[in-house]
Amino acid sequence: MVPRGGAGVRVRRLFSLPKARADWMGSAGAGQPKIELERVCIDFPTRTGPLPVLKDVDLFAREGEFVTIIGPSGCGKSTLLNVIAGLEHPSSGSIRFDGFPAARRIGTVAYMPQKDLLMPWRSVLDNTILGLEVQGVPRSTARKRAMALFELFGLQGFEGAYPATLSGGMRQRAAFLRTVLTDRQIMLLDEPFGALDALTRSSMQEWLLRVWDGLHKTILFITHDVDEAVLLSDRVYVLTARPGRVKLVLDIGLPRPREYQTVTSDRFNRLKAELLDSIREEARKAMDEDLLELTGRAEGRKAAGKTTSADEVARLGRERRGR
Repeated sequence: MVPRGGAGVRVRRLFSLPKARADWMGSAGAGQPKIELERVCIDFPTRTGPLPVLKDVDLFAREGEFVTIIGPSGCGKSTLLNVIAGLEHPSSGSIRFDGFPAARRIGTVAYMPQKDLLMPWRSVLDNTILGLEVQGVPRSTARKRAMALFELFGLQGFEGAYPATLSGGMRQRAAFLRTVLTDRQIMLLDEPFGALDALTRSSMQEWLLRVWDGLHKTILFITHDVDEAVLLSDRVYVLTARPGRVKLVLDIGLPRPREYQTVTSDRFNRLKAELLDSIREEARKAMDEDLLELTGRAEGRKAAGKTTSADEVARLGRERRGR
């Protein structure tokens, strides 16, 4: 298990410079990374040519670490998780698990997307065992494994309930239990609390801190919430506006175990300010670039005698972000 907490805050700005990367890896503690990305790039095909989404991304997480990725909308955060999960293939660069090239990645990591994706016709219990059933585990065995964790996940007494009867927080806990039951050492969590109200979200953050501490899993986590990133993480990566590059790596260094009251500490707020300064700059760049490109396209259509409807502007925006 990687030691957590320790000597202060370490900040290093990386733009895939080999020496900087080597220095950072050497200073981050001993041990082989559980997952490592080196100079990963991905382009999406569009009608006007390749759209760069990620550019020379370097990232690593050691066994048992909680690593968060933040950045402006459209910078490629979810795409990066899709690449790690094997749902997308990088245009260039390398991905390694436990030091070995990971050419075939589908099924080797657990992935919880933004939506809970619970099946409305299945009970909570049967939703949580879906991953085990796909793996070929007999239903009776899968149910026993799930039931053993229902109390820990705050779902005891709701085994036979259906998703429509659950609160948002309970739905997310059920989805997370489904992810945990796949028993993968690397877990990818894509904004799992993004759709929750503020009070439920803070409760889920506290709950995740308690549960994760006993899971000993390596987690890559995406969020737009800077407080959430600092509270949960061992290390935070900030991506630039598209194409996403690693702009900032921030080693949190807050001691564990953590409680929600940590968010009121001076040290927490210094870390938060560092991240906010970095991400706000990139958010402004993303907005300015979107506006310039959309304005240019609209003017080109006008010169050709075409009008640009609101739906067309929305479509152009989605294309701009590679969605």
